[in-house]
Amino acid sequence: MPSDLPTYLNEVENGTDYAITFCLDFTNKRLRVDDYSGNLDIIYRRVVEMAKTHALTKVFIKSREVDWQSFLSKGCMLEGIYKGYFNGSDAYCMAMYDDLERRTSDYWLEEDQILQQVLTLPVKLDRPLIPNSMTMRLARLEDAEQLSLLYSHIFQTYPTPMNDSLYVEKTMQDGTIYYLVESQDQLISAASAEINSIYANAEMTDCATLPAYRNQGLMRLLIHALETELIARHITCAYSLSRALSFGMNAVFYQMGYRYYGRLTKNCDIYDKFEDMNLWAKSLK
Repeated sequence: MPSDLPTYLNEVENGTDYAITFCLDFTNKRLRVDDYSGNLDIIYRRVVEMAKTHALTKVFIKSREVDWQSFLSKGCMLEGIYKGYFNGSDAYCMAMYDDLERRTSDYWLEEDQILQQVLTLPVKLDRPLIPNSMTMRLARLEDAEQLSLLYSHIFQTYPTPMNDSLYVEKTMQDGTIYYLVESQDQLISAASAEINSIYANAEMTDCATLPAYRNQGLMRLLIHALETELIARHITCAYSLSRALSFGMNAVFYQMGYRYYGRLTKNCDIYDKFEDMNLWAKSLK
């Protein structure tokens, strides 16, 4: 990556017969197309050109239902479905790769086994009680420093620079909401919802709990709180990308009524390598 380029570059490109809203994600060596309109042939060519220009090894397009087979016919593959993403209509994750190592999963069968174990668990739609020694609240801007310290403690690498308090603060200013759990003024667990108000969806993400406090239902508690906040803001679709190798996080979303809708191969750099991510989604209507 050229040193003068930022880690992420969110752009809108408008041409004569098309428009593309995309993110050049240099950290994860991918091009993410979040929205588009116009001539699909031109859109596809431009996306491929941009990825090659910036040496990005993965591209994925959030395709509308009427278009996903057209992208399939151009060589893209369907990796997952964001149920209800576009104001209740589905988005289809159409991916392509420019690197064999990036295309090839190292743990697919192990991840299948973890998923099958998760799918045997009982669903738990009830809201857990907050432990007596803990408090839960909506995060404020002044919590950005403590949140960044939590994420830097948990993750060796992460798809976004959550170890940077200024970045965390900017996400809050851009509309992402965080809930956190504290014990004696120590931040022990947090999760966020990145809101897309145009299409009434939100990504449930940035889930982290200190190891000493795990297996106490804190993440279910935080996700419940975030969902309540999202419903109040008229968000109708919640989704999450969970590490396919993580039994715990996949279990949290399955037990809370999210459904599995696919797996995105080596989608992002998290912990210490590129990892496959399971796609979970839930209607909040």
